[in-house]
Amino acid sequence: MKFALVNPNWDFKGSTYFGCKDPHVPLELMFAFDQIIAAGGEPMLIDAQTDNLSLEETRTRLRAFQPHFLIVPTAPSYLFWRCPPPELRVPMEWIEGLRSRAVAVTIGPHPSATPAATIRKTKCDVTLRGEPDQTIPHLASRPWREIEGCCFKTENGIHLNGQLGVTDMKALRPLDFRNYSVEAHHHRHHVFTHDQGIGAELEFARGCPWACTFCNKTLFRNKFRERDVETVLQEIDTLISRGVEYIYFIDEIFGVGKNVRRLLESIAERQVKIGFQTRIDLWNEETLDLLGRAHCISVECGIESITEEGRDELNKNCRMDTDRISELLIYARTRIPWVQANLILTDKDDRTRIRAWQERLRTQGVWVSEPVPMFPFPGSPLYVQTFGTPPDDQAWERAHHFYTNTFADKGYSDIQEATPECLENLERCAS
Repeated sequence: MKFALVNPNWDFKGSTYFGCKDPHVPLELMFAFDQIIAAGGEPMLIDAQTDNLSLEETRTRLRAFQPHFLIVPTAPSYLFWRCPPPELRVPMEWIEGLRSRAVAVTIGPHPSATPAATIRKTKCDVTLRGEPDQTIPHLASRPWREIEGCCFKTENGIHLNGQLGVTDMKALRPLDFRNYSVEAHHHRHHVFTHDQGIGAELEFARGCPWACTFCNKTLFRNKFRERDVETVLQEIDTLISRGVEYIYFIDEIFGVGKNVRRLLESIAERQVKIGFQTRIDLWNEETLDLLGRAHCISVECGIESITEEGRDELNKNCRMDTDRISELLIYARTRIPWVQANLILTDKDDRTRIRAWQERLRTQGVWVSEPVPMFPFPGSPLYVQTFGTPPDDQAWERAHHFYTNTFADKGYSDIQEATPECLENLERCAS
């Protein structure tokens, strides 16, 4: 059986999306590619965003391949499944333009939270809830009702599966990148210095042991799991051999696992720089020194609130008080060229105190974000807290209306559209 794994050429115009708009390595599709081969199938990977392909150019490539299954994600890269574009405009357009006779399959945060709505909007045949790395190949070999998280159209409507796909991270063998244009991937994620060179993304661990209110990872990438260090080092060496000079780890929370030190010590011996997102309360002066030796050039730290009350409200379970957080951020900046502290808009933080804290850290070289509003993503604890019920088929519309109505006057993040379109209008353009 032939599987076409297609990352669309994403368009974020009019969206509330506040993730990075540059191309990123579609790791979820690459892991699935290898799993399909292991199961005896024939995959084809097209990253239309990295290769800047139009729908027509992508359709031409697929016409020659004639796939049995067409796999399309509803968010750009695993890195942004937690903060995806709420609308399904792009997947709708690409499935409509590419499907031919293939079974159309969607993966991502939308199928995970609202599978029936995703099928209805995109007109796909199947959605896979949760992590799809290992469940995609089963579509060709097992009854769909037996596949974890598999939801699909039937004569009587839509079969909904309450399970979620959860990948065995030890089973993900090293990616060899033979199917990816590494040399064309010039984006260096979260690098704001004048550093140059080819960048790439990798994954060391998946999931997070915390349950912060705002974090949209409950329905996928939830349970914390590490990959083998040797597996990741093999990927790093392959990328270095292809000219990569910077690697960003997409882990939800880099620095948790028992093998992180061994990984960093091995990276320190290689000619490659790294970046990632983390919590500063996972580190101390000794381990921050190790990050410096491991050529870390970019760290993004979720602080969220400058008060213990604010962090408690967000269920951060932070191990440190604000003074110690500040001390470590400042120390980190002596070892790492870019240290970023992210804040979230909460009722517990006084604006004057925020300004004073920002100014103190910025004078020490630490970049501090403006407090950003929280989007109640369907599947996050915040969604249930805000609306009192689990997500239903109108969940994305409800969350989008709440967000735009609440923050239109207060202001969005500075990397979002100043006047986003309503979700219905965005999706109507694609239907």
